[in-house]
Amino acid sequence: MATATLDNRNDRATRLASLRAALESGTLRGAQRMINALHPAEIAHLLESLPPAQRELAWELVERERDGDVLIELSEEVRAELIDEMDTHEIVAAAEGLDLDDLADLLAELPEVVTRQVLKSMDQQDRVRLTAVLAYPEDSAGGLMNTDTVTVRPDVTLEVVLRYLRMRGELPERTDCLFVVDRDDRYLGALPVTRLLTEDQEKTVSIVMDSEVARLFEGRDLLSAAIVSSSRQLLGRVTIDDVLDVVREQAEHPLLAAAGLEDEEDVFAGVRKSARRRALWLGINLITAFIASWVVGLFEATIDRIVALAVLMPVVASMGGIAGTQTVTLIIRGIALGQIQSSNARWLFFKELSVGALNGLIWATVVALATWAWFGTWEIAAVICAAIVINIAAAAVAGVLIPLALQRLRIDPALAGGVILTTITDVVGFAALLGLGTLFLL
Repeated sequence: MATATLDNRNDRATRLASLRAALESGTLRGAQRMINALHPAEIAHLLESLPPAQRELAWELVERERDGDVLIELSEEVRAELIDEMDTHEIVAAAEGLDLDDLADLLAELPEVVTRQVLKSMDQQDRVRLTAVLAYPEDSAGGLMNTDTVTVRPDVTLEVVLRYLRMRGELPERTDCLFVVDRDDRYLGALPVTRLLTEDQEKTVSIVMDSEVARLFEGRDLLSAAIVSSSRQLLGRVTIDDVLDVVREQAEHPLLAAAGLEDEEDVFAGVRKSARRRALWLGINLITAFIASWVVGLFEATIDRIVALAVLMPVVASMGGIAGTQTVTLIIRGIALGQIQSSNARWLFFKELSVGALNGLIWATVVALATWAWFGTWEIAAVICAAIVINIAAAAVAGVLIPLALQRLRIDPALAGGVILTTITDVVGFAALLGLGTLFLL
């Protein structure tokens, strides 16, 4: 698996380099062939990997009938940038042929005038279906669903179902099962395509269908699942590709938010736009840095007399920061996956505290030995040893409590946790080192 992932990355890097070379050399015909030979998702990745000028040129080389599929795969910011440069008739043409769930995502970002044009170009049945999808929150099951489903009745035989499918001619993408409904369109269950093909054709659908209503993607290798109303009426289906998009966004969010970045931020966005977005978090970090500096200033006399403590301060802060970041990352992941509840938070707290204390003792000993060899005094070595143990233990405590507290306050732990953790580990680390130095070395 790791080898395959590395090969994919190498292929992407090679294609991107080749495309850039073609664009820079002016061989647009070759660039156009390269671009349109790719899957829409790969085209989107390449566009997101190009600076604005080259991106605009590459976008013009994409075949117009593929515009809609590519736009859906792009991040929100890059998509909005390209849509702003498109004419109304180009956007309407791009929207034609998209699945309703994808079209619903696209319409949310279009100007009202363009949205009306797109709706006007649709037939009445699709317009009603699209309205139903738009009524739900974006990342909810209803917001992700596609109303293009294949339904069968429970009292017909599998042979009749097969004849019906042959007459229909084609199935919606990622169809792994047919949905079984009664005469009032109430959901009764699902008929897997594999079972349809392998069971006795004289059996009825009701005998071989899966009647379990609540089926989950995870652990069952499903490609699609039914979306039903409170009255059990079939509304549509949600497919694995849409679920994976949500999972990917949720996985990326903590990594970007911890650095004060937006999920959909364009890597190649303009300088002013990027600087404006990040300025707030730089300001917050500056405030926390002043707090840490104020703590250091309280021990100015100690630092003047024992310069070695000033030299060792970054070691203490760094060890605490890394230990705390490890714990915060683990806790945020557990919260995101629904693994951490009030019932197990207490056990997790003491477990992380024990891990912090153990690691603190081990690495504090290593640092103490290095300090003794460097400065030739066991007193300073003992002080930094104790300071590191205290700071790593405090980092473990903060790493557990900060995300849980922020979650309870309805503040995103990934967004604010890192800033608070840095302040705590810096303040505790400096206070422990300089405070112990003041008590025992002066």
